Amino acid sequence: MSTKNPRDPKNARAQNEPDFQEPAAKTAQQSDTPDIDEEARADEFDTPNEQSGYSEDVTSLQAQSTPAGVSQNMLEIKAQIQKSLLRNAVNGPLEAESAFQGSSNIVGVGIGLGETHASPGTPALSTGVSPGEPALNIYVVELTSIDAIKSVIVEMIGASAAGDDSLPLNIVQTGIIQAQPNTARVRPAPGGYSVGHYKITAGTIGCYCVGNSAPRNSRLMALSNNHVLANVNGGVFGDCVVQPGPYDGGKCPADQIAILERYVPINFVAGASNVVDCATAWCWPDRVRRELAYHSGAGINYFRISSAAIAPVLNMIVGKTGRTTQLTTGRITGVGVAVNVNYGAGRVAHFVDQVSMNANPFSAGGDSGSSIWTWNAARNPVALLFAGGGGVTFANRMTNVLASLDVHQYT
Repeated sequence: MSTKNPRDPKNARAQNEPDFQEPAAKTAQQSDTPDIDEEARADEFDTPNEQSGYSEDVTSLQAQSTPAGVSQNMLEIKAQIQKSLLRNAVNGPLEAESAFQGSSNIVGVGIGLGETHASPGTPALSTGVSPGEPALNIYVVELTSIDAIKSVIVEMIGASAAGDDSLPLNIVQTGIIQAQPNTARVRPAPGGYSVGHYKITAGTIGCYCVGNSAPRNSRLMALSNNHVLANVNGGVFGDCVVQPGPYDGGKCPADQIAILERYVPINFVAGASNVVDCATAWCWPDRVRRELAYHSGAGINYFRISSAAIAPVLNMIVGKTGRTTQLTTGRITGVGVAVNVNYGAGRVAHFVDQVSMNANPFSAGGDSGSSIWTWNAARNPVALLFAGGGGVTFANRMTNVLASLDVHQYT
């Protein structure tokens, strides 16, 4: 599934490729106090802020995919659990003695398929399921009994139907769902490799993209997570982005490949929902390459993915290449997932319309930002990896990511 060195690194910008605009030369230097005068250059650059018109719109982006055959009762129960999760996404320190008791033990819900056994390395329980038939996925920090979890669901949503033995349930232990926090320097830098805002540890370059309208349609940009490129809402336009990420030795300006260009703010306000954790960084074209890559015994293998994003489907086999676990495959086990994600420092964000995958492992810390694509010759983008726990990976739907950032993929 790979092509060895499909393009000479010394000739990263092939003859037929667009003539991309470079970031302003003076942004190559970066310190803890950026010296970029954004007001003076407002006509030249877009400034990412909540009033810019590019903040996520949960209502317009949610368009959840529901598999055929899902009962109305199951959908209603899922919706009620999702509302309870939204109420539980309270930011602040957890009290150790009651942190994961009762409803706080449930951290996510989605639609899956009946499982006859748990995925390797992922503790799970199933009840009332038939192989291949729709089931309600309940993601928990600690695996208790099915009856205990059913009782909690009934208490959470006040629906006796949730305790019905005929309700098909997959109960999956994930632990606390963490935004994946965190290795070589490669030039030109491909997707799948370590990257990061100069104040974070390290994440992954998902792929590259281009804006849909001027002036962004002349910018070649790296696509990854907000928490990778924008330091969880803490970055400003023009901040230094390095490859490899700081945790892997990247320093500004020596290892800079881009500047922070735009991000969708993560909303930590109680009662608010998020759809994406994503950002773009404007690259110097000669410092990056559009292929994705992974290591093998023979060295670095480069390959391309499609630029035609498609919707995730249950049981779809997918792949990703990332900073920590490199090239892995997994299976989509949940769609329309609502989940509470811990970003550290007492910050918890509620996400909806997410995708979950199982594998042993599919991802680990530092793989955040990886593109997830179909494991076939087409390699269609499906999702953008951003969180995980207990052998379960969570990702944003790629169609939502592209719409939020107003970009198309350049792959």
